[in-house]
Amino acid sequence: MARYGAQFGPDITFLGVPQCDHAEPETYVDSDVVIIGAPFDGGTSARPGARFGPKALREACYLGMDGQRPSLAMRVDGLTDLNVRDAGDVEMFSGDAQTSCAALQAVVETVAQSGAVPLILGGDHTVTWPDVTGVARAVGWGRVSVIHFDAHADTGKIEFGSLIGHGQPMRLLIDSGAARGDRFLQVGLRGYWPPPDVLAWMAEQGMRSFEMTEIGVRGLDDVLTEAMSIAMDDCDGVFLSVDIDVADPGHAPGTGTPEPGGLSSRALLDAVRRICYEVPIVGMDVVEVSPPYDHSDITAMLGNRVVLEALTAMARAKADAATGSRWDPGLPLLANRPGATGD
Repeated sequence: MARYGAQFGPDITFLGVPQCDHAEPETYVDSDVVIIGAPFDGGTSARPGARFGPKALREACYLGMDGQRPSLAMRVDGLTDLNVRDAGDVEMFSGDAQTSCAALQAVVETVAQSGAVPLILGGDHTVTWPDVTGVARAVGWGRVSVIHFDAHADTGKIEFGSLIGHGQPMRLLIDSGAARGDRFLQVGLRGYWPPPDVLAWMAEQGMRSFEMTEIGVRGLDDVLTEAMSIAMDDCDGVFLSVDIDVADPGHAPGTGTPEPGGLSSRALLDAVRRICYEVPIVGMDVVEVSPPYDHSDITAMLGNRVVLEALTAMARAKADAATGSRWDPGLPLLANRPGATGD
C-alpha cells in the first residue's frame, strides 16, 4: 500500500514536517509521533464536510509550513524536539464505512506497534472507533483508557439504520472490549442528546461523563484531575479524542453538530496541554472540523492548535523527564525552560 497524499487537496504535511509511508515502518522507525489523515465523513448525522478536515488542520497557520513551532509557554518545539512525521491520508470513502474504518484501523495499529504515537486528523467522530481499536491491538486490549472531549456522548446504538456512524463509536469500543467503560472519561457534554435509555447503558458500563454544568461548578482543573486519576488506574496509557464541537460554536463554528454552551478555545487548549504533559499518551485524534461551515478558518486554526499543544506538551514532558525538571505554568516566560525548575 503506497503512501497516500491528501485525498482532498495538495499533498502537504502537517505544517511541513517530514513525510513517511505508513506501509513502510522503516520510514518512521525512530518517530515519536506519526500523523495520519482520516478524510471520512460518511458517519455524519447533520452537516457533512469533515472529509476536508485533515487538509485544513495541516495548513491552518499564518506562520507558514516550515516544520517549526517553538512554544512561548512551554519553551520547547513540538515539531522538532519530538520526531514527528506525517504519513498522509488513509484512503477512505464515505460510501463504504466498513471498508474505510478497517483500512484506518490497520494503519493505526501498524504505527502504534512501531512505538510511535498515532495522531489522527479526522474526519468525523466515526474514526475514533478504528483509531482506539488499532491502538488497543498494539498496546493491549482493554489496557487503554480514553479521555474524550465532546459536546455529545457518541454512545448511540443505531442511527439512520446504521451501526457505524459518528454517534456510535464509543459504544462500539466498549462493546468490543477495546476500551473499558469504567476507564472512559467524557468532558464537555451538554445539550439534549442522548435519550434516557442510552444514559442508562452508559451508567451500566461505569462511564464517567462531566457535563458542562458540573465543569462550571467545580472548575475544569478539578475535573481534569479526577479524569486523569481514573484514566491511569489499571491502564497503560491514554487515548485522547478531541471533537472540536466540545468548544462553543462561537469558538468553533465549522463543525457538523454545533451545540451552544461549550468550552472556550483557551480552556480547551489548556486542558489538552495539561493532559498531554501529565499522562502517557498512546494515541490521539482531532475530529469533526468541517471547513465548508467554517468562518475565517476559526475552527481549523483551533484544531491545528489543539494538535500543536498536544505535541508541545509531549515534547516538554520528554525534556523534563531527561532533566528532572518540571514545567510550571505560573513561572515567568524567560525562566520557564527545561532544566530551570524542579531543583
